[in-house]
Amino acid sequence: MIGKITKSTVERLSAGSVLWDTTLVGFGARRQLRHVHYLLRYRLNGRQKFISIGRHGMWTPDTARNEAKRLLGSVAAGIDPASERARRAETFGHEITRYLESKRSAVKARSITEIHRHLVVYAKPLHALPLTKIDRRTIALRLGEIEQASGGVSRNRFRSSLSAFFAWAIREGLTEINPVTGTGKANEGNGRDRVLTEPELAALLKALGKDDFSDIIRLLLLTGQRREEIGGLRWSEIDFGRNLIILPPDRTKNKRLHELPMSTQVQAILDLRRLQKHPRYGGDGGNEFVFGRRFNSWSKSKEILDRRLNGMKPYRLHDLRRSAATHMAELGTLPHVVEAILNHVSGHKSGVAGIYNKARYQDAMRQALQAYGDFIDRLNPPD
Repeated sequence: MIGKITKSTVERLSAGSVLWDTTLVGFGARRQLRHVHYLLRYRLNGRQKFISIGRHGMWTPDTARNEAKRLLGSVAAGIDPASERARRAETFGHEITRYLESKRSAVKARSITEIHRHLVVYAKPLHALPLTKIDRRTIALRLGEIEQASGGVSRNRFRSSLSAFFAWAIREGLTEINPVTGTGKANEGNGRDRVLTEPELAALLKALGKDDFSDIIRLLLLTGQRREEIGGLRWSEIDFGRNLIILPPDRTKNKRLHELPMSTQVQAILDLRRLQKHPRYGGDGGNEFVFGRRFNSWSKSKEILDRRLNGMKPYRLHDLRRSAATHMAELGTLPHVVEAILNHVSGHKSGVAGIYNKARYQDAMRQALQAYGDFIDRLNPPD
């Protein structure tokens, strides 16, 4: 068929049919079983050739037509775009940018960040390999390396990102198989049960350094709060006069104001940081965040820390929250006080009762957090 290629004409194509554009010679659209692909027909050195531009949806008629014009410019210069593309696109690393762009409008920003880390950082050893030469053994070896360095959860998330990438590559005609298929998943166990033992907590504390991530881990251990609440902590959320961390509703999961008493251990960490960084104490030019910015290098920083832990059973950062709650309970903290510290909302804290109970729990929370802070100190005595 011949006609102008537009969104409506493309979407009306029946299976197996091809529409050749009337405004640009050689530019076409072909419907396969499920999707429409844009293509270019051209002649070079007396031979007719075809090259695929991409799938409709990832390309619009206008962007595909512009790409066809660019490819025709190469033909006019005596360059075969099919050979040039084959030379450039033969590696895993070359297609990552285009894949990430195709995902950007379909998934959340946080997911894009994770996929980017998996394919750019974790998969770096694969970047120079031709897509068609990457086999199951290559993938399995890399998965094993990730599991050893970062645990089963990281292995499985990386595996999912790899599999999605190769599925896309198949749809784009870049390869014929998904080499992730048939590789094993790690047993993550029941993540909701993982509590770090006292020896594990001691090992973790000993492995911490003087960097931002180490201070975040210390605060997560000492407070039992969520990682985003501590990683995104602002100076305006710390009341040094009343020794409270005050998280506003838009920073908590349940959208309720959370006033958390600070133990002397938490105060010491934040006091040192404000002397070093806060502008009122000779700091860094007025940055509102305790850690200079909203911290987001979670996986990379944890991978570095885990290497120093020398083979400790895999854990997640959220396990620190569960571990804090469990050890506080073992120290004698009542369940409703533990829930108040964690900012959980259940029977005793819901509705009107929660409003009037806040003041009553403040002293109990402070005593529990101080007892727990002293417990943490005993696990990590000064050298």
